[in-house]
Amino acid sequence: MSKPLYQLKAEFFKTLGHPARIRVLELLSEREHAVAEMLPEVGIEPAHLSQQLAVLRRANLVRTRKEGSTVYYSLTSPHVAELLRVARTILSGVLAEQAGLLADLQAAQGEPPRRA
Repeated sequence: MSKPLYQLKAEFFKTLGHPARIRVLELLSEREHAVAEMLPEVGIEPAHLSQQLAVLRRANLVRTRKEGSTVYYSLTSPHVAELLRVARTILSGVLAEQAGLLADLQAAQGEPPRRA
């Protein structure tokens, strides 16, 4: 028996639930990258990056292309980049709302507004 769609969605979002994997996907949203190019951008050890890339490969979110001894990664679908853009939009709205609430609270207490 197949899994319900909501369970598959939950597993998909768990796959995205690691900062290094999100950073890799953001980089790959721009263009394909070699592993060596991603290392300084993601800021983790090579072995850890390799593990995170393996998770993304198993989830079919990234693909590889080998040129000589260099392995290049790219997104399997432009929808992944779109999902990241939508997530940014949602987070921007949430943070803007929270900033507004904080400003209201500070105003009610007679405090000057704080800047982040």
